[in-house]
Amino acid sequence: MFEKLEAVEKRYEELTKMISDPQIISNQSEWQKLIKEHSSIEDIVLKFREYKKIKQEMEEAEDLMSDPEMKELAEAEYYENKELLPKIEEELKVLLIPKDPDDDKNIMCEIRGGAGGEEAALFAGTLFRMYTMYAERKHWKVEVLNENATELGGYKEISFMITGKGVYSRLKFESGVHRVQRVPDTESSGRIHTSTATVAVLPVVEDVEIEINPADIKMEVFRSSGAGGQHINKTSSAVRLIHEPTGIVVECQTERSQFQNRDNAMKMLRTKLYEIEKEKQDSEIANSRKSQVGSGDRSEKIRTYNYPQGRITDHRIGMSIYQMENFLNGDLDEMIDNLIAADRAEKLKGEG
Repeated sequence: MFEKLEAVEKRYEELTKMISDPQIISNQSEWQKLIKEHSSIEDIVLKFREYKKIKQEMEEAEDLMSDPEMKELAEAEYYENKELLPKIEEELKVLLIPKDPDDDKNIMCEIRGGAGGEEAALFAGTLFRMYTMYAERKHWKVEVLNENATELGGYKEISFMITGKGVYSRLKFESGVHRVQRVPDTESSGRIHTSTATVAVLPVVEDVEIEINPADIKMEVFRSSGAGGQHINKTSSAVRLIHEPTGIVVECQTERSQFQNRDNAMKMLRTKLYEIEKEKQDSEIANSRKSQVGSGDRSEKIRTYNYPQGRITDHRIGMSIYQMENFLNGDLDEMIDNLIAADRAEKLKGEG
């Protein structure tokens, strides 16, 4: 581990010189790339320097212990630092875990009502509201790309983008099947129904990351429509893109301009193609080391929202929260922090 840390520190020092070089500064794309790399390893280097400083102070304190006048003071400093050292070592191990390159990306999220008919569509609406409120707490921006609403206010499906700092790092573990147990408003006998909704969280990619051959895309335009077939507008501004090699179909109808809808549909298509590529790579990278927390299996039942008991349970980490109202109002940080910690622990085990 310490050899790796020395190498990282050496690279950091090289980068510090390079980003101050006027010749490199004049090449903005190269400079930006180096600034990004410098920033990505800064935390590791600062923590490693802190570790070395404490180790040095320990050695100095140990030397001073032989001086009767300084013994008491030196011992206190020595044992205080000795206690601190293992904690910093653990922090360094965590910082050395390879960072998910997608963590800083924005996301495209798709929520679809699953088993349970109208009740599943209403639950999809509840989840959309929950993520929107979480985004508000984080000062992120939400933009609806496509929606298929029901007359009772739910969604058969809804696609939206969330943009902001570190969005994917916080929401990537939301992918999977969410299950709800509650008494529907339409149920007169008070029987509890179980319904599901599927959430897919995908990192939004830039044009340069995924190349699409325009000849592979078939574009269709149609009129935007709302719940119950009500026309939002009378022009054919909604766009459907069909990627013929993969059969992927994306639609966007939330903007009044056909151009804007096409632009958003292209973002959706690029994101879905990137996901396919990523899944391929993930399965190639030793399946045995895949994190148990997972961040992509849409068929996996990940969480249950039990209304009668006011309980939300995440099945991957066995954690329950008994604050249903707060949770559905976007208070997700406690659950997300625990999912991130579990994933980290799994990766540390893999590294070890």
